[in-house]
Amino acid sequence: MNTGTSATGGAAPETQVDLPETVEVLSGAEPTHSVIWLHGLGADGHDFEPVVPQLGMGGGPPTRFVFPHAPVRPVTLNGGMPMRAWYDIVSISASRDLDMAGIEHSRKLVNALIAQEVARGVPAERIVLAGFSQGGAMALHSGLRYPERLAGIMSLSAYLLAPDRLAAERSAANTGTPVFVAHGRMDPVVPFAAGDATAKQLTALGCPVEWHEYPIPHSVSMDELVDIGHWLRKCLA
Repeated sequence: MNTGTSATGGAAPETQVDLPETVEVLSGAEPTHSVIWLHGLGADGHDFEPVVPQLGMGGGPPTRFVFPHAPVRPVTLNGGMPMRAWYDIVSISASRDLDMAGIEHSRKLVNALIAQEVARGVPAERIVLAGFSQGGAMALHSGLRYPERLAGIMSLSAYLLAPDRLAAERSAANTGTPVFVAHGRMDPVVPFAAGDATAKQLTALGCPVEWHEYPIPHSVSMDELVDIGHWLRKCLA
């Protein structure tokens, strides 16, 4: 487990934030590439730690998987119960009642994590930003606005935050960055329509989207992990 000190990412100066604690898994010694993977609401960095061996990354470049823990905060939708969350959720909506202060703080956390990888010798263009559910929403929100080219952005069972603002706020550097969007058709938590709409909006904006749908609820299947592994190997080749 790694506890960072303080760093920021991006070309423009930002208020410094303390790096979150992380869980790290290496696919090989002396990693040259990184995947920063954000967990969903109420989980933590250990949530996706076990899937790394199932991604078939052995034939690719040595990669550091970084699984950060989100801050603990009260979540309105869950009766104000404190839990790990990248931002507060007031209602199931991608465009209203948004906790923009929390979203912005977590975007800075993501930028700081990217900056940490750069400082360790992995340039932004070799970093994939990924996430599941709320973490996937943050991966999209942060990655599409990041001022330097990333290797890829992955969104699993998630949605776009403030989709009406994306065209104006997205970074030109990541216009052509590959985006993996996947969703379960039987998802009772984040409606399938949200993932479908995300893929369609990003495609309309010119993003190279790889869209996948699976006959699953709010979860990740083995077939999905195989597809993720294929996509990651292409992005990190």
